[in-house]
Amino acid sequence: QRTCTQRGCCWSPQSDVNVPWCYFPSNSGYKVDGEERSTEAGFENTLTRLPSPSLFGKDIETVLLTAEYQTANRFHFKITDPNAQRFEVPHEHVKSFTGSKASNLNYRVEV
Repeated sequence: QRTCTQRGCCWSPQSDVNVPWCYFPSNSGYKVDGEERSTEAGFENTLTRLPSPSLFGKDIETVLLTAEYQTANRFHFKITDPNAQRFEVPHEHVKSFTGSKASNLNYRVEV
């Protein structure tokens, strides 16, 4: 039996330990808006918020998903507000990826 909270989180105990008991229904979150755009290292997608209860409030209506196939074993993605720059914590050892899209991937990505 499924029970959902006011903020949209659903709770459904399962006998299978590999299935999460708490989840958000498929009508929550964001949907792809428009076509996927190729980049040198991967792709970009614009995502638009679905009309569902907000978990934390003040959700951004449109976000940008930037994805990079960095290596055969490493996929990097970032979700940002395309209309407002926000502070990102700098890190001396983490640099922007400058390579091209990896090939012979050991994973598959679906948006």
